[in-house]
Amino acid sequence: MDQKILMIVTNADQLDGKHETGLWLQEFVEPATEFQEAGYEVIAASPKGGRPPIDPNSYSNRLPKVWDGLMEPINKTVPLAEVDPTEFAGIFLCGGHGTMVDFPENDDLEELLRHFLTEQKVIGAVCHGPAGFVGVEDHNGRPLVEGKKITGFTNEEEKDTGLDSIVPFMLEDRLKDAGAEFDPGEAYSDHVVSDDPFVTGQNPQSSLSTAQKMLELLKNR
Repeated sequence: MDQKILMIVTNADQLDGKHETGLWLQEFVEPATEFQEAGYEVIAASPKGGRPPIDPNSYSNRLPKVWDGLMEPINKTVPLAEVDPTEFAGIFLCGGHGTMVDFPENDDLEELLRHFLTEQKVIGAVCHGPAGFVGVEDHNGRPLVEGKKITGFTNEEEKDTGLDSIVPFMLEDRLKDAGAEFDPGEAYSDHVVSDDPFVTGQNPQSSLSTAQKMLELLKNR
């Protein structure tokens, strides 16, 4: 069994020139910890490579700016174009509003996701991470998430952030438009949806549970 998991993070640090954004740190730290403790090597990649921006609002006492060892994979991420997907057992799309800028309709990400779907490898995503599914088609030319039960950051939660008029689109709406069966939980609740090979979490509070459910699916591969 392949013992690597590919974690994708954003390079976008602005939504509109006024709102700083980036990776929501919890959505990398908690899953990466869980994957590593389960014996997987974590490799982080991003659209352009390099060190990703961290959303300044995502730092907390629980997630300090220096996290020994764990932060190493995102100190210098691999550009998506250089990733060989055959090396990985699963892929995990981390969130943060930055993903709304550089994940959708990204040719390199689309190619990776198509590989994982075709090979029926586990595809995980949390919060705004499912923005990476937007515009992606499978090998038959159908939307990647068509007919799949998934979740992600909801319209209700986006409106609560006050960024609903700033983001390029509403994630829940766009996933529904792609034919997904969107399953929203209560706002800011720990909510995970599994529809093999997809495992999706609704928000930062779902980060750990999403990783745990993804590991369950990996065990059965």
